[in-house]
Parts: sequence; structure tokens; C-alpha cells
Amino acid sequence: MVKLTGRCLCGNVKVEVVAEPLWVGHCHCPSCRKATSAAFATYAGFAAHAVMFRGKAPKKVVSSPGVIRRFCADCGSPVSFEGERWPGEIHLHVGFMDEPEKLVPTGETYLSTRLSWAHLEAKLDGTDTFPADPHG
Repeated sequence: MVKLTGRCLCGNVKVEVVAEPLWVGHCHCPSCRKATSAAFATYAGFAAHAVMFRGKAPKKVVSSPGVIRRFCADCGSPVSFEGERWPGEIHLHVGFMDEPEKLVPTGETYLSTRLSWAHLEAKLDGTDTFPADPHG
């Protein structure tokens, strides 16, 4: 069984995941840009039952209807995204993980709102919106 770990910048919020990711990808939507203060967000999606927070619990905020984002209340590091469109899943920020190199993106979404200068080296499959089946 695979075990992945992660922690925020200050180390107060930690996570342990005992599952392979369902998917890994970049999101270029304006909401994710604002939530991360970055050109795009990179997530790894996991079954929620496989994700266990350790240490200090991350703070939750409802950032838009049907969306919960978590972050460290001490250092501000983004931790996760949960959307009602993906019941039973939690999407962890790849940069929050201890070994992000193991979480290789295979796709992108919201290409129509990608910043014109945000060109990635890898050629990935992509869509302008979330696919009907985000797993494939």
C-alpha cells in the first residue's frame, strides 16, 4: 500500500494518505488562481477516506457555493479543495505534499482562462471545463 505525506510551510498541518491518487492535474480557473496566488493550481485527487489530517486541523472556508478550501491558519499554506461535484474526494495541493515529484500531472482544466504566459513544458491532455468524468 502506498503512503504519501504532506505538511504546510510551518509544519503545523500534516496529512497522511494511504492510496494512489485518482488523478493529478493543473487547474487554470480564476478561483484557483485567487485561492493560491499562483498562475495555476496543481492538485492530486484522492478518495476522502484515504486522507487523514494530523497535527493542527486546517481551517476550512466555503470559497464559493459547493466548494470548501482548507489552509493552515498559522502560515496560510493552501492545503486542499473539495467540491460537491466530486463527492467523496479531496484534492490536495501537490506543493503541500512532501514528495511532489511522485505526483505527475496528466491533464489540465479551464484552458480558456489559462494565463497567456503560463506555458508548461509537458504536453498534457486538456479541456476548457471539467470533464464529465474527471477520472477518465
